[in-house]
Amino acid sequence: MLTIRFQRTGKRNRAEFRVVVAPKTAAAQKKFTEILGNYNPRTKELIVKNNDRLNYWISQRLPMSPSVQNLFVTKKLVEVAKVKAFALPKKEAAKEEVKAAPAAPAEEAAPAVEVVAEAPVVAEETVA
Repeated sequence: MLTIRFQRTGKRNRAEFRVVVAPKTAAAQKKFTEILGNYNPRTKELIVKNNDRLNYWISQRLPMSPSVQNLFVTKKLVEVAKVKAFALPKKEAAKEEVKAAPAAPAEEAAPAVEVVAEAPVVAEETVA
């Protein structure tokens, strides 16, 4: 199954992306079917190489990655709603959740155990 997604290019700390049509299961840096355009996140510039091919793939109801779909909506290339892109939770929010959870007291967590006194054990003497 094909999808429209980004393929990272550029140097270290100077990312640029290609907008490609690629198999969904293929590795992000490997095979692709067609290059549709380029996107530079530093300048927010999207360059579509062939608008007819982009419209063709969209008309084929090809699914887009959330990031690509949101970019196309922002640049007004498609008329659909934005989707929530995948994002990792911030470290600060995770720390707050841990602090907010109250710790259960140790006495309540462990069930009460009754201690029964046992008679002392007497060792038998051996006669030689």
